[in-house]
Amino acid sequence: MTARKALIVLAHEEKTSFNYAMKEAAVEALQRKGWEVTVSDLYAMNFNPVISRKDITGKPKDPENFKYPAESILAYKEGPLSPDVEAKQKKLEAANLVIFFFPLQWCGVPAILKGWFERVFIGEFAYSYAAIYDKGPFRNKKAVLSITTGGSSSMYSLQGVHGDMNVILWPIQSCILHFCGFQVLEPQLTYSVGHIPADARIQTLKGWKKHLATVWDETPLYFPPSSFFDLNFQAGFLMKKEVQEEQKNKKSGLSVGHHLGKSIPTDNQIKARK
Repeated sequence: MTARKALIVLAHEEKTSFNYAMKEAAVEALQRKGWEVTVSDLYAMNFNPVISRKDITGKPKDPENFKYPAESILAYKEGPLSPDVEAKQKKLEAANLVIFFFPLQWCGVPAILKGWFERVFIGEFAYSYAAIYDKGPFRNKKAVLSITTGGSSSMYSLQGVHGDMNVILWPIQSCILHFCGFQVLEPQLTYSVGHIPADARIQTLKGWKKHLATVWDETPLYFPPSSFFDLNFQAGFLMKKEVQEEQKNKKSGLSVGHHLGKSIPTDNQIKARK
């Protein structure tokens, strides 16, 4: 039986960080279960997060009116993209599972990871309007976020000063990962990481290893299926009338992004439906 392959993408600059420790724990736990593990340490490899004309190493199709999305798609299909982008895409293509490790910064991913998404998730490779969300190119792959925060869990609660963590996670988990087809698994959230006692850190690492032992069998987070929408420009990519009618008397919306003017399903972006 061919071993499953995991790609780990680390976006933290320090090897003394808890993110690095969580990454090391993941490598150990997955390899123990027979996974082949590849690590992309973005800071260690001095990854360039800035999109530019240099990503297209050949002659642009329209150098006088250069448009990155169009040119990058052509370079992906016809060649050549820059070698570092192609290398990242090959790692991603090979992976069954992708785990992202990063500290939450300004309620989002660090700039170096945002740039990784922008340069690697090129149109036609990671998405097209004919293949998005549960029909996307990565629909047979799974992804999970391991996030550390400076603030406490209460700060990211419904009544917390930063607001609901589910809302913060939506742009990353839905608009990036699931948009490209990933089945997104429950995130690993380590709150207030700078204030956790040493014994609690050890327990978190042990729990993370145990979690990863069966990660492939986890139920993914719920996102409304693409069949709920008319996926064409004429219809505006809107939710179908019959689906809207069916949801009319429901007490809560379908998801964080599809709340339909009602309350958001509890922990929609943190816990899978049981």
